[in-house]
Amino acid sequence: MVEFGLWDILRNLLLAGRWTVALSLIAFAGGGLLGLALLLARLARLPGAVRGVALYVQLFQGTPLLMQLFLAYFGLALLGWQVSAWLAAGVALTLYASAFLTEIWRGCVDAVPKGQWEAADSLALSFPEKMRHVIGPQALRVAIAPTVGFLVQVIKGTALASVIGFIELTKAGTMISNATFRPFTVYACVALMYFALCWPVSAWSRQLERKLRERHG
Repeated sequence: MVEFGLWDILRNLLLAGRWTVALSLIAFAGGGLLGLALLLARLARLPGAVRGVALYVQLFQGTPLLMQLFLAYFGLALLGWQVSAWLAAGVALTLYASAFLTEIWRGCVDAVPKGQWEAADSLALSFPEKMRHVIGPQALRVAIAPTVGFLVQVIKGTALASVIGFIELTKAGTMISNATFRPFTVYACVALMYFALCWPVSAWSRQLERKLRERHG
């Protein structure tokens, strides 16, 4: 058994927490960019885009994130592509986030009154102009709160990356617990750190929702 004081446990968990934050930001930013591209392709009704994007969303929403991580890491290895746990986790979480963000934002666009689309059509605006000047700004106000709220799910989802050997907060907690035989102390610290990461984001999401209701109530 390794003698670890509370400060030693916290220090090591904080070091691992950096990778939880980094993976969360990469997955959220990458998922946001890919999700936006998929949404625009669907709204523009590019050939095959409506059915293809719908299938993509159903695929990633209808399968566990854990299975997606396994496939990204072990599946690519079976095909002869050796990838690191970091790359596999980043790819899997990015694809996962993009599917959910696409659907969240589609709902926000659908919330824009139909009359706004008709008004844009009457002005003979092109699709990019409609999205930039009419539909986009209105959908954005609705999308801010659920998008920020989804970031919480991404942060918590990074814990599953530990199953493929990615050393983030949960994986570090398991390693420290096995070395110190103090699981209650270690996992209590892990839980507190996740709370410290997620609570400000959740509070921000609630604040945005409240402001939105006041502005449009």
